[in-house]
Amino acid sequence: MPNSEFLDLPPRDGGLTHVLDKGIGPRAVEDFLETAGAYVDIVKLGWGTSYVTPNLARKLDVYRAAKKPVVVGGTFFEAVLARGKIDEYKQWLRKHGFEHVEVSDGAIEIPRERKLELVQELARDFTVLSEVGSKDPEVNFAPYLWVQWIKEELDAGAWKVITEAREGGTAGMFRPTGELRTGLVDELAHDIDVADLVFEAPTKDSQAWFIKHFGPEVNLGNIPPDEVIPLETLRLGLRSDTIEEVLLSEQRARTS
Repeated sequence: MPNSEFLDLPPRDGGLTHVLDKGIGPRAVEDFLETAGAYVDIVKLGWGTSYVTPNLARKLDVYRAAKKPVVVGGTFFEAVLARGKIDEYKQWLRKHGFEHVEVSDGAIEIPRERKLELVQELARDFTVLSEVGSKDPEVNFAPYLWVQWIKEELDAGAWKVITEAREGGTAGMFRPTGELRTGLVDELAHDIDVADLVFEAPTKDSQAWFIKHFGPEVNLGNIPPDEVIPLETLRLGLRSDTIEEVLLSEQRARTS
């Protein structure tokens, strides 16, 4: 681990790195984890990729051997719900040994009470990550609704609530141009413990912004596998984007 070497970097205490796996194979997972596994906290199999991956069992074995929790993407949950197959879905999750599940409503409309019921129901058997925000870049919910919905889903049993951004950072917390809705983020942080949130941050600029705003322990999601180590350098202040706020700030605190 880098923080045990000559720079004497402080260990990071918390801060989930939630990785988006878009369908890489078992050997690619092995290579990815061999290099970056120390910095991976949870992996999401994006959308419905888990359902169409022919060697899913082998791939899951690799993640489990490395003790990495795996969650199925929320869009697949929405497809299951639209087909009226929740019971079959739970059986499928158990068959494949999933312990985590995502509950979202970013692609289809789910009545609030029904979504909360589903969070509560699934939380009895699985660790639930719920997600708030639309995948439609033209939909812009008021901040007070985000706050209300997140609180409701945490109360219903969600372990963490993910704030939608899509894999390209163009919806939910982001404007279609890719600009982060910083006012929305501040509203969320004012009323909700940031530790209960996972901010989707698929771009380097957004990752750096969250780290500078909340510190290295902020939970960040939708991180591509090849961006896990670059993200860790941002968390440690080993990249120009955060060296002043993280590395040099920590150094000044130690010498003051």
